Amino acid sequence: MSDLMKVSSNPHIRSKAGTSGIMLCVVLALLPAAAFGVYNFGVNALLLILVTVASCAFFECLFCMICRKKITLTDGSALVTGLLLALNLPVGAPWWIGLIGGAFAIIVVKMLFGGLGQNFMNPALGARCFLMISFTSIMTNFECDAYSGATPLATLKAGGLVNVRDMVIGHTAGTIGETSMVAIVLGACLLILLGIIDLRIPGSYIVSFVVFLILFGGHGLDFNFIAAHLAGGGLMLGAFFMATDYVTRPITIKGQYLFGILLGLLTGIFRIYGGSAEGVSYAIILGNLLTPLIEKITLPKGFGKGGERL
Repeated sequence: MSDLMKVSSNPHIRSKAGTSGIMLCVVLALLPAAAFGVYNFGVNALLLILVTVASCAFFECLFCMICRKKITLTDGSALVTGLLLALNLPVGAPWWIGLIGGAFAIIVVKMLFGGLGQNFMNPALGARCFLMISFTSIMTNFECDAYSGATPLATLKAGGLVNVRDMVIGHTAGTIGETSMVAIVLGACLLILLGIIDLRIPGSYIVSFVVFLILFGGHGLDFNFIAAHLAGGGLMLGAFFMATDYVTRPITIKGQYLFGILLGLLTGIFRIYGGSAEGVSYAIILGNLLTPLIEKITLPKGFGKGGERL
C-alpha cells in the first residue's frame, strides 16, 4: 500500500517532468542572462556566480548531513537558487557576499522550513533582501570598470534621461543578470515553449505595472518612460523567473492572475512613491507572504458547499 500512495506538500501538479528536469530547464533558460552578465561585466561576474552557486550547494549538503537527512542536491533546486541569487548581485560585491547570501537562502529560507516545497518565499529573493538590509552600501553600489554612476532607473527617478536601447540590449549598469532584457526574454521563451511556465503571472504582472505607470507615473502614455521601466531594475527577471516559482506562487488559476496584478501594483508603488528606484524583490516577497490568502479566496468551492449547482 505504501508504494501506491505518496504524501507530500503542495504544489500538487500532474506532470511527466520531474523536479530535476524542471530545474535543469530553468538553469538552461538563465544561461543567456548569465552569459551576457559575464560578457558585460567581465571575469568578476563569473567568479561571483561560481562562488554563490557553490555556496548554495555546500550549505544544502552540510545541513542535510548535520540533520541526518537525505542529501537533496540532485534535485537541482540549490543550483537554481544560487544562480538566481548571483544574477541579483552587483558585480562589485565581494566574494563573501555570495557566501553569506547562499547560506541565508538555503539554511534560513529553505531548509529550516522543511526544504524544497516548504519554503514560504523565494530563497534567492529572500537572501537578496537580507543582503540589501545588512549590506546596503555594497548591494547598491553598481560602479565597475565598465560603468560608473547611477543605474538607469535611479537616473530616471531623479528626472534624468536614459538610453532605452542600451537598457534593452544590456549595455548599462545594474546587477549581473538584470541588465539585458533581450537575454532574459530569450530564456523566458524557452521556458514557455517547454511548458515550464505560462504567461498568467508574468503577463498580468507586466500589464498591471504598465497600467499603474500610465495612471500614476506622471508621464502619461510616454513609451520611452514605460519601456525604460520594463527594461530596467530586474522586472523581467523577476516576472519570468522568480514570480513563477512553483512553490511560492498560488496554485489556482484565478489566484495566479490576482498574484500577478498584486505584484504589478506593488512594484509600481515602490518605484513611483518609494525612496528606492527598485521594487521588484520586495513586491515578490510580499506577494509570496500573501499567497495563502490569495489561494483561500480563489479556491473553487466544492459542490454542495456553497458552490454553484449544475
